[in-house]
Order: sequence, then structure tokens, then C-alpha cells
Amino acid sequence: MMGVNERLDKVISDPIFTSQLTLMECSSNGLIYPMVGVVLERFSLGILPKIHHKIRRLNLESLSMKRILLAGEYPNLCELGLFNIQSEIFQRLFAEKLSLNISVHRSTFIDGNGLNDIISHMPNLKNFICSIHSNVYIDDLIHLPSNQSIQRTLRNLEKYEIVSYTDYFPNDKIGQCHIFSHSYATNSLRRLTNSFPGGLFKFVHEISLYDEHPFEHEFFVCIAQAFPFLKILTIDNKSSQSKRHCQSSNEDNRNLSIVEYHHLIQLRLFTAHDDYIEQFLLDTKTRLSNDIFLGANYDGLRR
Repeated sequence: MMGVNERLDKVISDPIFTSQLTLMECSSNGLIYPMVGVVLERFSLGILPKIHHKIRRLNLESLSMKRILLAGEYPNLCELGLFNIQSEIFQRLFAEKLSLNISVHRSTFIDGNGLNDIISHMPNLKNFICSIHSNVYIDDLIHLPSNQSIQRTLRNLEKYEIVSYTDYFPNDKIGQCHIFSHSYATNSLRRLTNSFPGGLFKFVHEISLYDEHPFEHEFFVCIAQAFPFLKILTIDNKSSQSKRHCQSSNEDNRNLSIVEYHHLIQLRLFTAHDDYIEQFLLDTKTRLSNDIFLGANYDGLRR
């Protein structure tokens, strides 16, 4: 038995083994059975409590899933495969509340039609929140869908308060569609653009901004209002602020609404034009309540 234990300890320490586990039995004719008996006991009591934090993908048979899932917290689990699960159990587990956070590159945008295909199989769904980024290569598209056309596909989802915006970036040859819920409660949002429609997102603490068109002062007013508890902000924009040259005097700056960030502690401007350093460091434009970590190019700070 000691030899078996030593070999098992070596397997447990193997990161390839522990990152992806299939805990079920598969017959030669393709049938799947749950893990049972001594093997299930050994995994649930002796092995999983030691490696649960390493597991990223887990495949289970439905009859043994409760025992296995209760054996650890699985903080890094990003993919769960459930086999032989009955439709009634699936609807009971997932049908009342569904949260989707998706970022994908594909040949067409994900729109309301794609979401309807998912939701139509969940008749008891009460709470649906999402943040879905889909990117396409512009060269691959004959027709470039407008934001209006994407929004029309969302009409059947109005009760979930879902909005969208669409952008095309000629320099990168990329199109981006972002569909998201006004009630989005996850910690972060990424690649927000000038097309961001605003709203109120109290649970979002980290965002990144990206565009090929400049972010003007009014845009940052909108961002501060939409994310009142923002802590970490990353800006990726190489375009100079076009209105900055019309606001060069102190008198003009005093006419601006001062943008206030009460909780910001990190500002990352490594891939931002120097104008955005000025946008945040001039007290006539922005007021920061905390000492912050600033990441920026040294030459931009010397300007």
C-alpha cells in the first residue's frame, strides 16, 4: 500500500494531472458511469482537499458530482463538464439565474439572436446578466453590422436591461461588439470605447479603455459617473485629444467640469498619448482623492 501511496503522491504533484481531471468511468462502448466506492472515497477525502486550488477543468458524472464538488472550494475552476445530467436537474441548477462573461474572436458578432438561442431553452430564467465581447476581422466581413442592427436583435431581451455598442477600428482591422447588462455585477469591464452608453455600475472596480479616436474630457466625466467605485483604470489610446488645443488657457480649463475619482488607486497609461497624463494630473481637469500608483512612460511625465 505504501508503494501505491508514493506513486499517488507523485501524480498529485504533477501540474498537468491536477489542472484537468476527469472523475468518472467510461466504458469501451462510450457509456459513462459515476465514480463510486473506494475510489470516490479516496478522491473526495484524501486527494481533492489537497489539490482543489490547482484544478482548472473538471469533468464529472452527475450522480457523484455533489460529493466531489463539496470536497473543495475550487477557486481556479474555469470549466465544468457535467455528464448524464437530467434536463430537470439542469433547469433547477441553472434555469433561474445565468451569468455570462464571454470574450471571443469569431467570424460574426454575437447578437441577440445568439442569446435567444441560449435563453429559449431556459423557460424559468428570472435573472440574466452578461458581458459579451465578440471581435471580428473587418476584412472577413462583406457587411459591417451597425450598432442599430445589433440592438434590434436585443428587443426580445428588454426585460433583462441589455444594451450594446459596436465599433470598427480600421488601423487594427478589427470590429468589436460589446453586449452587456445594466445590472452587471462582476468586478471588471474591459475595452470600453467612446461608444460606451453610460449607466451606473456600482460593483465594477476595474476597467480598461480603448479606442482609435481620442477620449475627450466629457468622456471621462461619463466614466467617473458610471463607475463611482473605480479603483483601477487602464487607458490604451494613442490619439491626441482634439479639444485640448481649444482649452489651452487656464480660463478655458476653469470652465471644465472637474472629474472626481474618489476610490482610484491605480492608473495605467503605458499605451496612452501624453495628453491623458495631463488629463489626470492637472487639478483643473481631474481631482484624485487618494495617492495613486501611476504607470506611464517617463518621457511623457517630463513633458
